[in-house]
Amino acid sequence: MPKIPTNLSILLLLALSGGFAQESAPVKLTLKDAVNLALKQNPQVILANLGVSQSEQDRLLARAALLPQVGARASETVNRLNLAASIGFSFPGFAQHVGPFYVAQAGVGVTAPVFDLTLWRRYRSSQLGIDSVRAQEVSVREESVLLVVSQYLGSQRAAADVQAAQSRVDLAQALYDQAADLQKNGVGTGIDTLRANVQLQNEKQRLIVARTQLETSLYGLARLLNIEPNRQIELADQVSFFDTPEVSTDQTLDHAYAARPELREVLTREQRAALDLKTADAARLPKVSFNGLWSEQGLTPASAIPVYIYQGAIDIPLFTGGQIQAQRAKADLAIRQLRQQEQELRNRIALEVKTALAQLASARTEVNVANLGVDLAKQEVEQARDRFQAGVANNIEVITAQDALARAGDNQIAALYRYNQSRADLAHSVGQMEAMYAR
Repeated sequence: MPKIPTNLSILLLLALSGGFAQESAPVKLTLKDAVNLALKQNPQVILANLGVSQSEQDRLLARAALLPQVGARASETVNRLNLAASIGFSFPGFAQHVGPFYVAQAGVGVTAPVFDLTLWRRYRSSQLGIDSVRAQEVSVREESVLLVVSQYLGSQRAAADVQAAQSRVDLAQALYDQAADLQKNGVGTGIDTLRANVQLQNEKQRLIVARTQLETSLYGLARLLNIEPNRQIELADQVSFFDTPEVSTDQTLDHAYAARPELREVLTREQRAALDLKTADAARLPKVSFNGLWSEQGLTPASAIPVYIYQGAIDIPLFTGGQIQAQRAKADLAIRQLRQQEQELRNRIALEVKTALAQLASARTEVNVANLGVDLAKQEVEQARDRFQAGVANNIEVITAQDALARAGDNQIAALYRYNQSRADLAHSVGQMEAMYAR
């Protein structure tokens, strides 16, 4: 077996390692990138898009029933008739049968509805069906964006927890080193060093938990975005505070009633039910139709001559066995049910909007209080370290101040998360998730 030169081996290894690195390169996403990616390849969004396409085909089918239907036909038949069976008796001296003889025929036929309100109402209902399915699609998109935004914000919170935990580990390590140095110089005691070491191990344990939480949160985000399981995700955005202007409840409610896709869907379904009621009433009216047939007919193709049939028909329903009345009752019940759903949905939207506004105002105040708490906790840690370094106090004050700083940091992260989540909840309550986070 020939020996590969050393330089060539190195190049092959670099190429292979570069290829593997490219395959396993993490996906770095901003919140906007994550939302747009979900809108493109989330399975639920794709299914909703297919539903809209299907409703378009239903509309075309309903429209086709209103248009003339034209068909071409060619045939060649062989006939042999029993004369006595056809006319009921036989003629003495004549053959019992006629034929066989050949008939060739080719032509076109036309069928067209002239006046049929039920077909027109079904076509109008199919058009409203498109509006209803599109509202369902928007609702699915809004829900998908809300899930992705919530998961991304949760991942941001987990990433901030990791950073905070790492900072606390670094601080605990510095305090442990300070206690060990004081003990080594004969100023500190062993219990101070031991206490600092216990605190250091506790902070390391919290760091492990925070990293695990971040990994699981990113796995959930990858599942929502339909990303390959072997691809890692990195968050490009950092947790930040976006101040929003104050909004009135009445103005927000009006906007929510106009924009929420669930309410638009229910209203469209009400219109379809009302149209179904009119369709049932139209079934009592006469229906006018036209049929026509023109063809070349003969015993042989050479002897064929034009023949035609034109027919106009009026169908008047006299007795339908209660079918029309049952259809009217069914449509009326559907209208009543949908009106109840509309009222319940309006109440739920109002509750969601008011709740989101209250939570947003509360979260804004929480962020301000949490920021102040972090500043005060940092000052407390600095003063406790100075007192411990000067030998005025033991490191119990330092550990206590360290715990207070940890709580203040957790409160700050939680307050920022709740504020950003409240903004998302408010955008969802007024039907503006995609407009706010995808554009």
